[in-house]
Amino acid sequence: MDTLFSHVSVVTMDARMSVWVDAFVGVTDGKISYLGKKPPEEKPGKIIDGTGMVLLPGLINCHTHLPMTLLRGYADDLALQARLNDAIFPREERFDARSVKAAALLAIAECLRFGVTSVSDMFDCTGAVAEAVAESGIKANLSRGTSMYLDDDFDFETFPACRELVELHETWHNYDNGRIRVECAIQGEYTSTYQLWDALAEYAINNGLGMQLHLSETKAEHEECIEKYGLTPAQLLDCHHVFDTRTVAAHCVHLAEEDMRLLARRGVSAVHCPVSNLKLGSGCADVMGMVKAGMNVCLGTDAASCSGNLDLFRQIRACALMAKGKTGDPTAVPAAAALMMATVCGAKAQGREKECGQIAVGMDADLIVLDFNQPHLIPCHNIVSNLVYAASGHDVMLTMVRGKILYFAGNYPTIDLGAVAQQLHDYAIPTVFADDKKEPTA
Repeated sequence: MDTLFSHVSVVTMDARMSVWVDAFVGVTDGKISYLGKKPPEEKPGKIIDGTGMVLLPGLINCHTHLPMTLLRGYADDLALQARLNDAIFPREERFDARSVKAAALLAIAECLRFGVTSVSDMFDCTGAVAEAVAESGIKANLSRGTSMYLDDDFDFETFPACRELVELHETWHNYDNGRIRVECAIQGEYTSTYQLWDALAEYAINNGLGMQLHLSETKAEHEECIEKYGLTPAQLLDCHHVFDTRTVAAHCVHLAEEDMRLLARRGVSAVHCPVSNLKLGSGCADVMGMVKAGMNVCLGTDAASCSGNLDLFRQIRACALMAKGKTGDPTAVPAAAALMMATVCGAKAQGREKECGQIAVGMDADLIVLDFNQPHLIPCHNIVSNLVYAASGHDVMLTMVRGKILYFAGNYPTIDLGAVAQQLHDYAIPTVFADDKKEPTA
């Protein structure tokens, strides 16, 4: 046994939401090898004292854009389309591989700091993102966000974004025994056309890849699609077989009831990004409606530039609170359900349900430890309730992926945060914001 967590409270996230107090969890060769109320007979190589601590599965961020950490705090408090078209997209065009990798490493460090052990990411220069993921040790489902407009000439073999996807797939898919998985991605119905939908769906199906996309994020996007095609975005993309492979659809704020039933039949997972949707004024997704329709609902932060940071605990809390506020029912999305969305449901959305999302013998040791000795977590009448309504990512003291500690008490064993910060300040920020004359505020 390599590592033993001793005298720790364990939130297993099993079907009964079992919580073991003063328990022991052992890790061997990257897997959970022991779970019990008494110490194991086997002597561990390392003991981590969990007195006053809570151990739970690592959180899974099912929708983000890691390199957009570089745009945190830029062009806030603007309408979404104006923000994207006038501010965000022009800056993104200046990203190069070096900038992307530095920004991705910063974002991954933030994820690990906040207890996230796996992410689903959509961006350009995806090879640079993959390099950052490979070096850091985090898990990731990576996709090359793809757009195409009517005046674009399209041939899958020559279209730049599709060529990048193929290269990404051939180079990185199933890297490190599946720690990195490559997926296809449609940026959105409103930024692409049927030629791209058909081609990406075919490529995903033929190669056994998942699909990522933004879906019905804004009311305007949803209604303009109906006006243009006579179909909702979900109905339209379904006609082009986009959902014939495992799909995660981000936002889903303005789904119609028939959309929810359709997506449930197709096995599509909805990624709820409540903080981003509130900050951007996109609306409040009907999580209870999606769950009742039979959809798998998981959680995402969206980009740090959209939600402010990558603390998934903020999303867990916001998910529960938004559902209660939207329905007027304080029992809507109880704490256990919100935590389930960030663990078990996230693992299912990523196609990783057999390897993570729960604490059970044989699962990957993707584990996080929170310090419950903090004033805001005392007293603790209910651990799960405290995790959802009182804790934050700042309470995470340890993050482990496949038995390897990637964050511990302010230290990042796999990321040189000083070197990353220097890359950002000396190269990435000047490259992307070279003509920005505004003075930053401290």
